[in-house]
Amino acid sequence: MSEAAIHSVTAPVARPELLASLDPLLREWLPRQRWFAGKGRPVTGFSLVTANELLPSTAQLGLLHLLVRAHQPLTPAQGAGTRPGDCYQLLIGVREALPPHLAPALIGHVEEGPLAGHTVYEALHDPRPADVLLEALRTQARIGELRFERDRRQEIRGDLVPRLITAEQSNSSLVFGDTFILKLLRRVVPGVNPDLELPLTLAREGCPRVPAPTAWMAADLDEETYVLGVLQPYVQGAVDGWELALGELAKESEPAEDGCRGGEGFTGEARALGRATAEVHTALARALPTVTLGHVQMELLVDGMTERLATAAQAVPALRPYAAGLRTAFEALADLASEGQTWTAQRIHGDLHLGQCLRAPSGEWSLIDFEGEPSKPLAERRMPQPPLRDIAGMLRSFDYAAHAVPGALGSAPAGGTPVPSVPDWADICRAAYCAGYAEVAGRDPRADPVLLRAYETDKAIYEVLYEARHRPDWLPVPMAAIRRLAASP
Repeated sequence: MSEAAIHSVTAPVARPELLASLDPLLREWLPRQRWFAGKGRPVTGFSLVTANELLPSTAQLGLLHLLVRAHQPLTPAQGAGTRPGDCYQLLIGVREALPPHLAPALIGHVEEGPLAGHTVYEALHDPRPADVLLEALRTQARIGELRFERDRRQEIRGDLVPRLITAEQSNSSLVFGDTFILKLLRRVVPGVNPDLELPLTLAREGCPRVPAPTAWMAADLDEETYVLGVLQPYVQGAVDGWELALGELAKESEPAEDGCRGGEGFTGEARALGRATAEVHTALARALPTVTLGHVQMELLVDGMTERLATAAQAVPALRPYAAGLRTAFEALADLASEGQTWTAQRIHGDLHLGQCLRAPSGEWSLIDFEGEPSKPLAERRMPQPPLRDIAGMLRSFDYAAHAVPGALGSAPAGGTPVPSVPDWADICRAAYCAGYAEVAGRDPRADPVLLRAYETDKAIYEVLYEARHRPDWLPVPMAAIRRLAASP
């Protein structure tokens, strides 16, 4: 599709009746999506932020781009009153009838309004709408409030076959011909999004550990910008750290002739991943401002950790016997700060774990998904923080991997020799990761045990609350760490 064609078939949609006709369908469909943040609360209504036709709905195939707010009752933790609903990016295909291969993408059949008699569906499952997005990025199109930008130094071919990644994600991703991957943010907020900001910054610094953005899409509304998606090179043949670790663990869980295994198969990868993490941290520290955290700032940090512990203990009774021991991790950090110790804070990844790391067939590691924790406000995600927060997240991820493989808890496989307990594998990998980090950063993360323990404890508490609410079968994983951390000196 040419640039002229893109502009000639697209136009803003300013029809309140459009959203009214979609409302009953979206109320059923939206809460079932993996990326919907308001699970457990009913959707009471929608408000339209913006609507644009990327393909006219009067044609055989229409494509609507919507930003809508989903309104829901507040939870007790959110307080009384009202607040704006979360804003979601929707790409809705419009057809008279849905082909059988698109049946899983069905949203519903519209009975009234401008789309009456049509079927609407999640358009990302359909190659033609995906092609429209890539062409808009390639041609730097302007479509209503939508703005498509690109790095002109990187070529974008228009004949790349798209496919939707169906793995569970908090956003949606399209791969184009094993050349590019387009990450489409689902819950969007106004402001500078670190998922675009930090990779652009690292590209300018020449850091090879993060794929440089090729193009991106945004919406300009009421003098604010919403980042909607980022196109980056696709690392063909790459395996994420989580899958790689599980594969190595599965091998080590097999019976050994001498009965001894202990993480050696992943040690080199963990060390290389530590080096890659340090390269990203040092590049970010060069490129963006750093700050010093003193007594006042650390007091606020400790207060937040202590408050999260209290909230989690109230919600998860299994946590309560360990609360006093866990609190000592935060008290020890507060004591150091009161004695005058300071820490350096900088921009970091913000949500680092094995699943956010890719190993290329060449053996090189890359870090991806710099969005941070989507549940936190954007301003908080962009605040400078000690690098040990990222490191603690990775150390916890090794522990999760160790629990995820049958037999990795120290039990014996059928007819086999007992495999090592979790600390054997996880601790070897954790040590290798920290050693690799020190090779680049010049300082071992374990040289600051008080801050590292505080961040690990805070992360484990978050995991307990998350698992109790969403995956009760996984609750023993963070609880094992809770017992260890509560007993630490």
